[in-house]
Amino acid sequence: MTDIKQAKILIIATDGFEEVELTVPQAKLAEAGATVTVAAPKSRKSEQTIRSWDKTNWGKDVKVDADLETIDANAFDALVLPGGQINPDKLRLEPKAIEIIKSFLTSGKVVAAICHGPWLLIEAGGVRGRDVTSFPSIKTDVINAGGNWHDKEVVTDQGIITSRKPDDLDAFCKKIIEEIGEGSHGQRQVAA
Repeated sequence: MTDIKQAKILIIATDGFEEVELTVPQAKLAEAGATVTVAAPKSRKSEQTIRSWDKTNWGKDVKVDADLETIDANAFDALVLPGGQINPDKLRLEPKAIEIIKSFLTSGKVVAAICHGPWLLIEAGGVRGRDVTSFPSIKTDVINAGGNWHDKEVVTDQGIITSRKPDDLDAFCKKIIEEIGEGSHGQRQVAA
């Protein structure tokens, strides 16, 4: 079991993340006492920030705490993957991002993805045979990857948490805190 006040949480994102899908979990998890680190790949425009997407246009910049290449997944208790269309589409082309996600998945640590974030779980082989939700437009992608798609605000399967959209953020954040408190969810298999 991990007390949220002792938890170290990694958020992986790049330019084009849906603003509230990063900033709300970042704030709520920090308010609960966790240490939250935002990591991004070097392939973006700015080394210090990533730019959000806010519904229909570019939004605020968010400070980046670490370069993705320097991240050791063993140093963290949980992983959060914000959505937006642009962010996960770019990240699934980043080998280091997929390597880190696979490490979290196989270790049994909490992995949380919202909106289009499950695209990253698909790329890392993490949805086959699991109950998952996502933004409705990628429902077919989840099903084609072997996931059992559900239209619910939050779905959890062996410590893998998924939500559909920004309206689900309260339930998403509460579930992250709850699952971190449960500790490791045991070794999980990922599809090749």
